[in-house]
Amino acid sequence: MDTTELPIAVVASRVRREERLILQTMHRRGLRFEHVDPRRLTVLLADGRPPFRAALMREVSHSRASSVASTLAALGVPTLNRPEVLDTCGDKLRTALAFHREGLPIPQAAVAWGTPAALDAMPKLGYPVVVKPVTGSWGHLTARVYDEEQGRTVLEHRAALPNPQQHVFYLQEHIDKPGRDIKSYVAGGEVVCAIYKNAVDDWRTNTAIGGAPTPCPITAELNDLAVAAARAVGGGFLGVDILIDQQGRMFANEVNHTPEFHGAIDATGVDVAGCIVDWLVAALEEMER
Repeated sequence: MDTTELPIAVVASRVRREERLILQTMHRRGLRFEHVDPRRLTVLLADGRPPFRAALMREVSHSRASSVASTLAALGVPTLNRPEVLDTCGDKLRTALAFHREGLPIPQAAVAWGTPAALDAMPKLGYPVVVKPVTGSWGHLTARVYDEEQGRTVLEHRAALPNPQQHVFYLQEHIDKPGRDIKSYVAGGEVVCAIYKNAVDDWRTNTAIGGAPTPCPITAELNDLAVAAARAVGGGFLGVDILIDQQGRMFANEVNHTPEFHGAIDATGVDVAGCIVDWLVAALEEMER
């Protein structure tokens, strides 16, 4: 079935500055598109016909994005990013395992499924230890633990939470970084821009909690690591978080499948939305040949 006359769905329940810029860019370039709020989307499974030419996934809810992408892909709609990429990036443990399989430099980490085992792992990593939920973003529920007593308090709190994913304890060595780390934006096999995320009044650098973005030069080392990290999780348009220590060594940390980029635009002047649309169109043309 020829789907080239169907609209490209931009799937997002929240239209932030990023999504507005993407939609405006698609309009300027004469693309046929439709903003789709997944909370209002109905898909007829027995119909079997793809409702869209493709779907650009910009949904902030990981569970909703994964479900929508899997459903659309099963009906023959190319999703960018692909469902398996969303699933890997949405789970910090799966992301770390993907990095490990590719031999990328990563912080030492441990995973445990019970409080006693997690407490046993902490001194092996060396205090302070970073305790992270396997799902979630913006630094939420991420804690830096300095000793066993503090670790026990954090882990017991996690164990009491109703979400079973909080009962998977992902522990990471604390990288002594120079007050900043790197977010690189990868489109296909290219880093289109990168920023330093500078900590402000917090040990965490997430821009969502006040981290200040400044331009970061794209060195060969940074480009190679960011592209390799994006490839390890399946590729696409991705935000790759890279830690740097006091000696300047780089470690692949996490990958965001729906990265915010307004801070990158403000810091670097790079038209990230334009880069996304370029990547989207090129990927579609390749698939439709």
